[in-house]
Amino acid sequence: MGQPEQRAEGAGPFTTRLTWRRPEGATVVWDSRLARKRGALSVSGPGDTPTTAPTADAEAFGRLRRLNAIASGAFVIGGALFALGAAIAQFGSGDAVVSASVYFAGGLFFNTGGYTSLLQVLNAPRHSAGGGPLVTADWRWWGYEPMRLDWLSTFVLFVGTLVFAVNLLDSFLQGLTVQQTNRLIWTPDVIGCVLFLVSGHLAVAEICHRSRPCIRSRSLGWWVVAVNQLGSVLFMVSALAAFTRPATGSLVNTDIANWGTLYGALCFSLGGVLQAFERP
Repeated sequence: MGQPEQRAEGAGPFTTRLTWRRPEGATVVWDSRLARKRGALSVSGPGDTPTTAPTADAEAFGRLRRLNAIASGAFVIGGALFALGAAIAQFGSGDAVVSASVYFAGGLFFNTGGYTSLLQVLNAPRHSAGGGPLVTADWRWWGYEPMRLDWLSTFVLFVGTLVFAVNLLDSFLQGLTVQQTNRLIWTPDVIGCVLFLVSGHLAVAEICHRSRPCIRSRSLGWWVVAVNQLGSVLFMVSALAAFTRPATGSLVNTDIANWGTLYGALCFSLGGVLQAFERP
């Protein structure tokens, strides 16, 4: 028998989908997100409609379910706490320490969700030559794989959560000047938002297999990515509105800052709920 014909797709130098056409007419497709989230390949016979076929082993399925549950739960709780913090800032007593404490607790859950998302990539089953069953690698707590788009997306996301942690810690500081507030609190906030946006764009490129956005309304994974990216956009709007004017010492727009954070956080909570169903 001859060797299967292979075709690679992706965004730029990154491969996100491999298609093997076997000599007997069958087609096997490895999609990076489908394999990483559900431990499955897309398989079809000659002329048949492609179907999702689980090919990972029981150990891999156990990993995928546990990591997905932790990541999705962390984003649901973290987003809910961020929304609560924004609501306290908008409607509460105006005590900045109370709001900052709630934000900080939410940030810890975002840190957990970001790191667990990276673990999902590092410990996902890998494709084998010729479109064979997925292979389960040894467990890893860390790895450097910058030529994998999913690794790059989740790594940037995790770094973004760490930068947000700097912003959240600095928000407890008292007696800051306007310049110090913008440098220590506002600047990390904006940098974190930029990293979230970059991570979201890379996730879009992974699921669309190209650099340009696409619409795949029948794909649960696409909805997870789209909702989270909307949350990142709202976070950025909120951050820009939270800049403190040097001349007046007031925010550009307090209402937009609070409402942007609230709705952006709810997007991440919703994304976490949707992610809970994107499992084997």
